[in-house]
Amino acid sequence: MSSRSKKDKSSPNGLKTLKTQNLAIIGFVLLILMSFSRCANMQRPTGGPKDSIPPKLLEVSIPNFSTNFTEKRIVLRFDEFIKLNNQYKEFSISPDVEDIVDYRVRKKDLVITLPDSLEENTTYTINFGKGLVDYNESNPFIDYNYVFATGDELDSLSISGSVINGFTKEFDPKKDENIKILLIPTSQDSIFGKRKANIFANVDTSGNFKFNNLREDTYRIYALKEQNNDRIFNGNDEWIGFLEDSIHLDKDITDINLEITKAYPKDFRTLEKKFEPAGHILLTFTKPLEQPKTKIVFPAELDDNKIERYSVNNDSVKIYIPKTEVDSIKIELSDQSQPLDTILIRTNKNAKFDREVKPILSITNKVDRVRHITLTSESPLANIDKSKILIHEDSISRRNFQLQQDTVNRNLYHIRYNWRPKKDYELVIQEGAMRTSFDDVNLESKTRFTLDESDNYGNINFVVNGLDSTKNYIVELIDEAKEKVFNKRSLHASNPIINYTNYPGGKYSLRIIYDENHNGRWDPADVYAKKQAENIWYLGKTFTIRANWDQNETINLN
Repeated sequence: MSSRSKKDKSSPNGLKTLKTQNLAIIGFVLLILMSFSRCANMQRPTGGPKDSIPPKLLEVSIPNFSTNFTEKRIVLRFDEFIKLNNQYKEFSISPDVEDIVDYRVRKKDLVITLPDSLEENTTYTINFGKGLVDYNESNPFIDYNYVFATGDELDSLSISGSVINGFTKEFDPKKDENIKILLIPTSQDSIFGKRKANIFANVDTSGNFKFNNLREDTYRIYALKEQNNDRIFNGNDEWIGFLEDSIHLDKDITDINLEITKAYPKDFRTLEKKFEPAGHILLTFTKPLEQPKTKIVFPAELDDNKIERYSVNNDSVKIYIPKTEVDSIKIELSDQSQPLDTILIRTNKNAKFDREVKPILSITNKVDRVRHITLTSESPLANIDKSKILIHEDSISRRNFQLQQDTVNRNLYHIRYNWRPKKDYELVIQEGAMRTSFDDVNLESKTRFTLDESDNYGNINFVVNGLDSTKNYIVELIDEAKEKVFNKRSLHASNPIINYTNYPGGKYSLRIIYDENHNGRWDPADVYAKKQAENIWYLGKTFTIRANWDQNETINLN
């Protein structure tokens, strides 16, 4: 090596060049290592059609449907890399076990580790649900059950059926997808509502269910739509369906039909007890009452002038009192003269209540010749002063309108007038026009509107055959979605005719409730009394009310 080369290496520039070369070599080596690392990792392939094929099961360490099972670990091998998807919700073992079953993925293997708490001579089913998917596209491995028996024989009986909503008579895959079917041997039926049901199944997207590999026994069956996914019926906020009689299983049973309804509460409680901002008291209850009554025992002088307003189902009450300047109020609640609860409500010393009477109108910007205008308020009205109600027609005051109190709802008033087309109207409710028994009044309000000139009103009449003279019926005019009720009325065999006169055009349907206890409302199922919900009949189709048409239809309930 020349002296110049030695000099270059020892010089600052030479050292800098050597350092740069070393860094380049290190960077190259790191690049190669990273490349190998990428190759070792599972990567989603790029390009080409999307993978829609679920994992394929290649082999199982212990064959499915094995008997005399004593192993603690089961390994299932698939044809591709897999992963778990919400396994705590999707995977299940039935009958349930005391300790948790462990599910783990090792590349293409699913390893199931069983606890030591398996019972003797029992057939177990591990349901995968949609809890195992391929690694890249999450295609689920579905409709797979791993079955084994700890005894000499596999239980082989089955129960299948379907679930619907007992009120709509339909299954909604979005709202009802988490319904569980519980199967409890009658010898263990006392656990219902207290401990988890060991034998259970999930419904599919059509509301169907099936239990396989069951032993001969007598069972009770329940459908449960719950809040906290614990397989325990917890009461008021959960939906329940059941058969009144037990099932004796000695051969396969099909076509079990269950209807879920929101549970009828077992016990009475007062849920809410408070002063509302408008100055009245609100009480809500866990269940409807038959003949509720309240009594203010402190301050006792408030009781004589109080006004009660119960909800349609008698499951809440608003109590209006003359004054709100009290530190506390004590109320006794009874039903059918039987004491239910004593309620104490304390008020905030700094609380301010707005007792202004606020008008509620049935119109916004259009009025029709049929229904005209209704006027009411949340406050209990003593009267409405017609002299303080003004109607302006193109700025001209009109006094020849009618103001009538409703014959049923005494807090509702009807305003009728010969409304004319091409006119601009203004309804003025002057201050003090609406007054309560406690002298609370309204402030002035104005509403502008015109006549709805569409004239889209028609008549339809129904004759209902097959009515039972011993029963009462409730007829509801509803929308296609079965959610909105436009009209509600009673129906009896003595007068089986339903008339809808001058009704807005559109598509409607009918719902008829068999009001067996004559309380004017639909009652859900009571699982503790083993009493099913009151029956509901649907027309099964929509009908159209057409403008200026008279239609006659016949309905057969049988």
